[in-house]
Amino acid sequence: MGPRVDDSRANETSAHFQADSVTIRTRKFLTNPLLQRKQMVVDVLHPGRANVSKKELGEKLAKLYKADAESIFCFGFRTQFGGGKSTGFALIYNSLDSAKKFEPKYRLVRSGHAEHIKTSRKQAKERKNRGKKFRGTKKAKAAKASK
Repeated sequence: MGPRVDDSRANETSAHFQADSVTIRTRKFLTNPLLQRKQMVVDVLHPGRANVSKKELGEKLAKLYKADAESIFCFGFRTQFGGGKSTGFALIYNSLDSAKKFEPKYRLVRSGHAEHIKTSRKQAKERKNRGKKFRGTKKAKAAKASK
């Protein structure tokens, strides 16, 4: 048998290597004045690390674009086969108020800016069926009307 290698020491050095090595590149950058935001595709290089949290990405993008971390929404990240690189989408709103106005409710709930309202399954189905009778903007009004 060959010489034994101390595994704990090997893990320490790789952990130190993992902490710093995250590179963020943005592409397809677009300023969207109608929705009061900047939108972009985000490529994250993270060798030796499984993934990078959306919160951490938001903080790094905030530094990069001199924006408030609260008004940055990252989503749709997919890790490439083999790891080391992830690609997703990021929105940087001009203000938190515009984010609350334009962002879908589920993303506001994920980021902690809104509260999830739990309704029963039956209520949700009744609301859906009420909406079936209408088209367009009237559909939303009909679904909300008789709560």
